[in-house]
Amino acid sequence: MVHIVGAGCGAADLITLRGKRLLEEADVVIYAGSLVNPELLQYAKGGAEKYDSSRMTLPEVLAVIEKAEAEGKTTVRLHSGDPSLYGAIGEQMRELEKRDIEFDVTPGVSALSGAAAALRTEYTLPDVTQTVITSRAAGKTAVPEAESLSALASHKAAMVLFLSAGLLDKVTRELISGGYPPDTPAAIVYKASWPDEKVCRCTVATLEKTAAENGIKNTALILVGKFLDGDFSLSRLYDPAFATGFREAKL
Repeated sequence: MVHIVGAGCGAADLITLRGKRLLEEADVVIYAGSLVNPELLQYAKGGAEKYDSSRMTLPEVLAVIEKAEAEGKTTVRLHSGDPSLYGAIGEQMRELEKRDIEFDVTPGVSALSGAAAALRTEYTLPDVTQTVITSRAAGKTAVPEAESLSALASHKAAMVLFLSAGLLDKVTRELISGGYPPDTPAAIVYKASWPDEKVCRCTVATLEKTAAENGIKNTALILVGKFLDGDFSLSRLYDPAFATGFREAKL
């Protein structure tokens, strides 16, 4: 059996209870060494085999899994954040299905959530935005043309960019050409929830300068949108004048 587990966005105690239990029980752990907090490996039982997938190819990962299956062992494939976001698990699941290897997926806390927590902000604010766009800048890995940052920027919604900290000149140009004013609030969150987390507030126009001044080149999320300026209306959910299915209006 293979358990694909989201490790959470950084802090070892942000793994889910289920993920921790599966990690404690696993005979084999294949972990994303370039992204996963090594403290999580302390949860693995003594004698568990550990493999750093940052140094492996997909065929090599599959070979380890197949060997474990042949020996009747349980494998945890430990991914950073939530494995469904930029975790490259689709190709792994497809190959496991081809081999009739049973697997399941345990979701994790994404850096998307970790960054909002670090900023003490909410993505979906009344009268500001009710949409969060999660994407990445096109670099070595292309993105569909219809999903260019300039096209997505036309919505002026809350935007969170993964894997883009090294492309901030391009990011700024595309966001502005797409419709975000240069002074739109922005933030760079480096290693959300890690001990060395760093939060840098800036504007769309100053993203590249801010990253350079703080020595940030990777392992960071870029957040853009007016939700960052703190100006919004109160939610009607707790408005005394608003009736819900659980209470009557009180004004």
